[in-house]
Amino acid sequence: MNHADLVALIEGGVGRRGGRWADLGAGEGAFTRALTDVLGPEAHIVAVDKDAGALRAAGSGFETRVADFTKPLDLHDLDGVLMANSLHFVRDKEPVLKAVRGMLGDGGRLIVVEYGADRGNPWVPYPFTYAHWEKMAAQAGFKNTRLLRTVPSRWLGSMYSAVSEA
Repeated sequence: MNHADLVALIEGGVGRRGGRWADLGAGEGAFTRALTDVLGPEAHIVAVDKDAGALRAAGSGFETRVADFTKPLDLHDLDGVLMANSLHFVRDKEPVLKAVRGMLGDGGRLIVVEYGADRGNPWVPYPFTYAHWEKMAAQAGFKNTRLLRTVPSRWLGSMYSAVSEA
């Protein structure tokens, strides 16, 4: 996918420009850069990944933090969190989702980008379909979950983006 495709996957879930956001599992920052374009220069974005080398390659225009998003991060009152192709690395998602819910202020948004499959492979071990996401999000205290986009993918058939509110 190119940059415009990444922007298209997430832009419908952002709401307003600006604000305080985190990209958890940012890797080399492809979705972080897309989020920066959607939110505009007035936004403060923290890109979090446990791979320092990947974050160095991510570029600039946002704060970077070398950390494991499955551990406490000391992020609070965020307007939004993006988890693009990161939650499928976590087997037990509920504690992570509850921690993310705690990072968000009232009305904060969680945008997920995920493969549309409930069975993974060695590279994408624990993906989840949108139907499964609706249930997980509700159990973690999120509401107003909605599908944003679905796109074909040569890996596991499709990808989708969704947004849920705190």
